[in-house]
Amino acid sequence: MKFLGLEKKEQGAYITRYDLSYETVDGQIKKYEIISRNPDIKTFEELHGERPDAVVLIMHSIDGDKILLNREFRMAAGMWVINFPAGLIDPGETADIAAARELMEETGLRLISIDDHIGMSYSAVGFSNEMNVCVVGKCEGNIRLSDSSFEEIHAAWYTRKEVRELLKTERFAARTQAYCYLWSRED
Repeated sequence: MKFLGLEKKEQGAYITRYDLSYETVDGQIKKYEIISRNPDIKTFEELHGERPDAVVLIMHSIDGDKILLNREFRMAAGMWVINFPAGLIDPGETADIAAARELMEETGLRLISIDDHIGMSYSAVGFSNEMNVCVVGKCEGNIRLSDSSFEEIHAAWYTRKEVRELLKTERFAARTQAYCYLWSRED
């Protein structure tokens, strides 16, 4: 595909919609709608992004036998979805600082250790260039509800067996579903 240009269509509070134009290998023009966290994309290179917009937390119990999952009402789907704790990285924050903040805000738990980072990936590459980084670690404390009434989140610890059952009955965010499927098969 040959990139021809982009046009900013609508500015929202958190996302911006753009129309991208490409020329296909057989000479046809393809218009493609996307949303972005970047409110001011002007060039093809700026579509790619250089830093993550959001952080995803893959948290395990101290003994490694349980995984932390959020059951969250997701407004775009209009239903409850199983997802990892996650959130936007605020200006001036590192992914690690955002991870600790988001974990506390959404679950009341304290980040104890960061064991790994999974490099940048796209949140929903079919319609957005939003990128995130996964922080893998351990946390502890007492779970509580989100400190924001704008987020309905019920966090809980799950064993591998419990995750296998959730995978049969609940709707998941795609990355959470994939990770949980593999993690639940480890024993």
